[in-house]
Amino acid sequence: MDSHREPNLFRTEKLPPFVDCLPLLPFAKPEGTRRHGRKRVSCYRVPITEFTARVHRDMPPTTFWGYGASMPGPTIEVERGQEILVDWPNLLPSKHFLPIDHKLMGAERDQPEVRTVVHLHGAKAPPVSDGYPENWYTPGHTSVYHYPNDQEAALLWYHDHAMGINRLNILAGMLGLYIVRDDYERSLNLPSGAHEVPLVLTDRTFKEDGQLYYPVSQRPGGVWVPEFFGNTILLNGKILPFLEVTCGTYRFRLLNGSNGRFYRLALSDKARLVQIGTDQGLLSRPVDLTRLILAPGERADIVIDFSSHADQNILLTNDNRPIMQFRVAAGRAAPTWTPPAAFRPVSAIARSEAVETRRLTLDEIDTTLDDPMVHLLDGKRWHDPISEKPVLGSTEIWEFINTTDDTHPIHLHLVRFQILERQPFDVPAFVYDKKLVFTAPPVPPDENEAGWKDTVRASPGAVTRIIVRFEGFAGRYVWHCHILEHEDNEMMRPYEIVPG
Repeated sequence: MDSHREPNLFRTEKLPPFVDCLPLLPFAKPEGTRRHGRKRVSCYRVPITEFTARVHRDMPPTTFWGYGASMPGPTIEVERGQEILVDWPNLLPSKHFLPIDHKLMGAERDQPEVRTVVHLHGAKAPPVSDGYPENWYTPGHTSVYHYPNDQEAALLWYHDHAMGINRLNILAGMLGLYIVRDDYERSLNLPSGAHEVPLVLTDRTFKEDGQLYYPVSQRPGGVWVPEFFGNTILLNGKILPFLEVTCGTYRFRLLNGSNGRFYRLALSDKARLVQIGTDQGLLSRPVDLTRLILAPGERADIVIDFSSHADQNILLTNDNRPIMQFRVAAGRAAPTWTPPAAFRPVSAIARSEAVETRRLTLDEIDTTLDDPMVHLLDGKRWHDPISEKPVLGSTEIWEFINTTDDTHPIHLHLVRFQILERQPFDVPAFVYDKKLVFTAPPVPPDENEAGWKDTVRASPGAVTRIIVRFEGFAGRYVWHCHILEHEDNEMMRPYEIVPG
């Protein structure tokens, strides 16, 4: 990897738009039951394999690595409280097809090139089933994970979490959706069936032969790049797809599954988007938007009413550039759904519940020309002693002090939390004099962030405060930036929930 010549890239901007129908993602089916403890529970088997798929009618087939031979992988759908087991066999080849940087922690030359571990993002899962980054396994091996699903209805997602190569495995296609349902959500009679559409947004760059391209750094001997932004956006694995809809109401379950790209989504006619939910389920009330911002790892539950757009084509845009077309049929609206004024309350966690406030810095350190920039949490490396040890059942406030120029989407495993506020501060005063000097009053979260979250956008030059109840299980978990290049180098730290 010390010498590298840029390949010829596929000019996807020349592709004809809206010639491929939006793929409807497959659903995983249980393969029977297995004993877990004193009971038998449904068991799924989702193999991780190499396969090919066409991302556009006029492109050659692309090689992917993914779950269940599809990209995104099959959606797993469960009821709240329905325990399941998932067997994740690694059936991949022994050599990686994307460039590995052996200078990154966890990706050294003495480590196997191909390894994986699965994390169910947003799940309240025991530590042995959380997908700890060092618990990877190689081709020919498997892990069986237990998911209790003891949580409110929400859109979760599963993806690779192997130390040092997570960004490569997810870019190769290793991600999929996981939907938790419950009776309350069902009582709302939300759009369902063909009127509930998952939308997984990813970005990729392709070589002339249609294969995935991942860039390498121009630093001497370097491979790692600080962020990846593909030149082509895919929805459910297709470039510029179309979706035929009736002139009724649709529910779209959105996931930003990109390595580093933030999306700014809108409809071409500036029609309203109604957001009803976020990472961890329903908001307390619907929020009208004309633009939706999604950071890597974030999800949004959106309702669009096409009833006034009969016999029209409407575009979904990102930064005012089309990425998808809705073809609205002629005829009467059916079915339609009117959002209620409010859903069940999202009760605010009182600040007085917090037994500790932790100040945690988000740092970027440029070392030498021969080494990559390091991204750190609170100035610590992955293998430094664990410093965050909340007590099971306790509540804490975490303050993310962002000294960098980037917005970092910070994700905590296991728990859900609420955003308290963001407050700008004097970065030089903090960096050079260790003084936290605020330059403006705190700003509350946006209306569509005022629900349960598991990923928060930590703004540059600001302190972002969240309040967290550490519920569920004692054990070792991680928190990290969900820009995958940052996470792989070393913007990820273990934390441990200790018994009360």
